[in-house]
Amino acid sequence: MAFARPLLRRPLSGQLLGRRGVCAGAMAPPRRFVLELPDCTLAHFALGADDPGDVDAPDPRLAALLGPPERSYSLCVPVTPDAGCGARVRAARLHQRLLHQLRRGPFQRCQLLRLLCYCPGAQAGAQQGFLLRDPLDGPDTRQALLELLGACQEAPRPHLGEFEADPRGQLWQRLWEVQDGRRLQVACAQVVPAPEPPLHPVVPDLPSSVVFPDREAARAVLEECTSFIPEARAVLDLVDQCPKQVQKGKFQVVAIEGLDATGKTTVTQSVADSLKAVLLKSPPSCIGQWRKIFDDEPTIIRRAFYSLGNYIVASEIAKESAKSPVIVDRSQLGGTLYRPLHPLGSEVCGTGLLDSSHSSQGLE
Repeated sequence: MAFARPLLRRPLSGQLLGRRGVCAGAMAPPRRFVLELPDCTLAHFALGADDPGDVDAPDPRLAALLGPPERSYSLCVPVTPDAGCGARVRAARLHQRLLHQLRRGPFQRCQLLRLLCYCPGAQAGAQQGFLLRDPLDGPDTRQALLELLGACQEAPRPHLGEFEADPRGQLWQRLWEVQDGRRLQVACAQVVPAPEPPLHPVVPDLPSSVVFPDREAARAVLEECTSFIPEARAVLDLVDQCPKQVQKGKFQVVAIEGLDATGKTTVTQSVADSLKAVLLKSPPSCIGQWRKIFDDEPTIIRRAFYSLGNYIVASEIAKESAKSPVIVDRSQLGGTLYRPLHPLGSEVCGTGLLDSSHSSQGLE
């Protein structure tokens, strides 16, 4: 991918230029990236290629975001495709912590974009991350990123990449680690355009992190959270009291969906009064007081909380519908329809995923 824009004010280090052949020969299978652009479209690129014929036509959008004169960094949280529930929870919490840190200090002047890293053909294991674009190419940004990397002592440790252009205008990514307080370049790879994959790379991960296939899958997530969220144990205890097989009674059940602050609660109360029906809410009142706690957690934890809440509501519906009609303020249906869309990006959902004001919990 050649760049028509001016090269960096300082040339790429001789160490990197000299290692170009070494890097290419020692590379693992190419990693693919999906970058969410400011206009809510997606750009695709890879590190290296198995064959020169695999390279797509240059994408000028990538040149503008990865090339000089500004400086771009990638920060990704690794998670293996066969990682257990605990590893996914730890990776999600690290990703959230990095997001908060990248909004402070010298990073405030930088542009922050969402980045996904994945292996083509893998059944799961997309890595969540960020692209940081420093308009000043300041040394304080690089130093702050290295300090952030060094502060992550427990696995998983994020992968820090730095993009640079060589004298010919070809873009490369250098991968850094911090060992014994010193930065160490552990890899370098040429950046090449990549085709859009036939399936969005987060789709294989949906059953393990967004829409859980059964109660046990959601329960396993909260089980991993009991050490740092005491309320998770209380939620699990309530879920364990619910029968695994429930059956609706003879009376009708009406679920009313709607976004927060649209009058849904008023309508459901009015309908319940008119029909002399029992009014149930989702999440149920027995766990509703902990909603704010879980809303502040990463997606995988938040979804597990609401998913288990649906099982509690289902148990309540089965009990109450045997005696009278039931009106449900929200149900699992709306959340189930919405949740798969949220991780796919703003092309689908219509808003940037790094926007903290975007609230989906009303549809859980």
